Amino acid sequence: MSVEHAPPNRLLRRYRVARLADLDRATGRVVREPVRRYERDRPGELVHVDIKKLGNIPDGGGHKIHGRAAGTRNSTRSAPVANNRTGPRAKLGYGYLHTALDDHSRLAYTEILPDERKETAAAFWARAAAWFARQGIPHIERVLTDNGSCYRSRNFVAALAATGTTHKRRRALEPARLDPRRREPRTRIPGG
Repeated sequence: MSVEHAPPNRLLRRYRVARLADLDRATGRVVREPVRRYERDRPGELVHVDIKKLGNIPDGGGHKIHGRAAGTRNSTRSAPVANNRTGPRAKLGYGYLHTALDDHSRLAYTEILPDERKETAAAFWARAAAWFARQGIPHIERVLTDNGSCYRSRNFVAALAATGTTHKRRRALEPARLDPRRREPRTRIPGG
């Protein structure tokens, strides 16, 4: 009879033992502070705007659902997307998820658009601001974006000025500060 061994993380959680990365090596005390969450005081004080690039799925489903052969067959039968070059096999391309998220109420407005160019981002902001106004947030004070080229463009700045909104940008961070796994080597449990 074989006994399945649980992964170390599951055992540590079960017995409520902190991870080694959260402990002071000399004393064994927990030193990592809990994550501090912030929230603005009122709706419309700060709205986060960002873009997520996602691959389009072929008509009928892709290879992750039906297997490699059927997924390729579905991909070949799908019509190519207008913003990609054509070739012998259909280019499915990407969809860009443009999102505006209110920091206080967590109310979000999202559209799937064909690109992430400056004209698209500016038009998205105009529609997002109008949508927030219909939801009861008539004025947006500040918008927080990353340093993408579409957000640095004159078109986007003009769209923000038309709604009376101030533009704030996030600091450019190196990947090591974004991902704790890259910041420090992963610690393994001795003997595990």
